[in-house]
Amino acid sequence: MRYIGRRLVIYAVTLWAAISLNFFLPRLLPGDPAAILIAKMSRNGDVTDAQLQSIRRLFGNPEASLWTQYIEYWQQLFRGDLGTSVSFYPTPVTELIGAALPWSIGLVGMATIISFTVGIGLGMFAGWKRGTWVDHIVPSTTLLQSLPYFWVAMVLIYFFSVQNQWFPIIGGYNVFMFNGPEWSWDFVGSVAYHAVLPATTIVISSVGGWLLGMRNMMVSTLGEDFVVTAEAKGLKKRRIMTTYAARNAMLPSIAGFGVALGFVVGGFVVMETVFSYPGIGKLMITAVRGNDYALMQGVFLVITLTVLVAMFITDMIYGLIDPRARQNV
Repeated sequence: MRYIGRRLVIYAVTLWAAISLNFFLPRLLPGDPAAILIAKMSRNGDVTDAQLQSIRRLFGNPEASLWTQYIEYWQQLFRGDLGTSVSFYPTPVTELIGAALPWSIGLVGMATIISFTVGIGLGMFAGWKRGTWVDHIVPSTTLLQSLPYFWVAMVLIYFFSVQNQWFPIIGGYNVFMFNGPEWSWDFVGSVAYHAVLPATTIVISSVGGWLLGMRNMMVSTLGEDFVVTAEAKGLKKRRIMTTYAARNAMLPSIAGFGVALGFVVGGFVVMETVFSYPGIGKLMITAVRGNDYALMQGVFLVITLTVLVAMFITDMIYGLIDPRARQNV
């Protein structure tokens, strides 16, 4: 319990810092951000009184002190009020994020788990077969990891959508068959079909890191005394590889899973735009293009919270696998 309590405190402080940064950044901009946003919106037409009220509500009462605005901002968060989107006025930000979040969590979550599993499995095998032809897998996957997400996405679209038309180019489901999301096997199949290329992009761009890290740790772990002792006892090679070597070698990868997820999140923002996937990434790009501060702040908070939750779950799993982590607290 002490281990869990300490982790909760650490992540609570991190979340507070992220929310505070989200509050102060727009207000530290030179000039009046609300006036700048109103001026930009006025170029495209008249700004309604409701829009003006929404913008002023977003940036707080300019006559109030910064501390008062900070308290009011926290009160709005506790009420679940992230403001009103200017780009999709008068839709609340929470409604937009609620519609886009499941798409990103499903896609990024499944793709990251697949990438982690494949990378760890291949890295374990490459480390066990060190010095053989299997080592040739490592440079190729490392090269793929260095490629930008959007470039990999465009290559996949060209070969599998434009040239061969095996997979759809854009969208999260077939808009000609379904008017919107629904609970049916046909809709689930359409979602899975449209997610093949975006998920493949994430897997290709991230599997190399898991493979290289696991391979190097396997090579290091195989020289440890407990592995040598297991070999001297005559245990089966498969048991030594999985139970003794791999279980200890994968600990650093598990510890870094949450951090790696943050890099994946940074890449899928652009990737979702390439595929026009209806997730958080595409919503963020739309907010940036439309100078929609409320939507940008809301998406930033949700992404931060999602990564922190993933890191917390990773820490809990790490504590279960390696009891020494709990004992050092």
